[in-house]
Amino acid sequence: MGKKIGFPLLSLFLAFRSYEMVKGLLQVSSNGLTVFQSVILAFLIPAFLTGVFAFPGFVFATSRLLPDAYYQIRNPKLLKRVYGLLGVEFFKRMLLFAFWGKEKYRKKYFDGRQSGIMQLDFQTRQSEFGHLGAFILIAFVSFLLLEKGHTLIFLMISVVNIIGNFYPILLQRVHRIRIQRITDTISLQIP
Repeated sequence: MGKKIGFPLLSLFLAFRSYEMVKGLLQVSSNGLTVFQSVILAFLIPAFLTGVFAFPGFVFATSRLLPDAYYQIRNPKLLKRVYGLLGVEFFKRMLLFAFWGKEKYRKKYFDGRQSGIMQLDFQTRQSEFGHLGAFILIAFVSFLLLEKGHTLIFLMISVVNIIGNFYPILLQRVHRIRIQRITDTISLQIP
């Protein structure tokens, strides 16, 4: 029960701190910031805004806020082409090396059994929803900052947002191509 209260409160705290940072930036000129301050803010803002969506997703089925139709992959060939062109496979390998390569973390997503496929599908949706919400909000905030002349912060936030949110969205969608293929095969085998 503690997480169901604590994580949403943490999300609200991050939302408030993000609002305060962005509000402050909108009131100061880009000349009033050092490069170091810009770099720090360009990492904090996306991290905080991603947390706004991530923490509730750890305790609630936030992915259900979008219809099932959103999660269906309609053009897998195009998705795989974009995935390859943007080097998302390299990103995936870095995640496996740094974090997800440990078996105990991978089992959270998939335990290797047929029954675990539905859990894997749910986890990919949860991850994608959290990253999608963050991606959209961070893009909106970054354009607000660009409009106020914070070009360096805009560029850095955009890079962090693409790597930290857009790449994970593509990765989860490619995972669902495989999940759809497996579930289609399983449903054909069930009489």
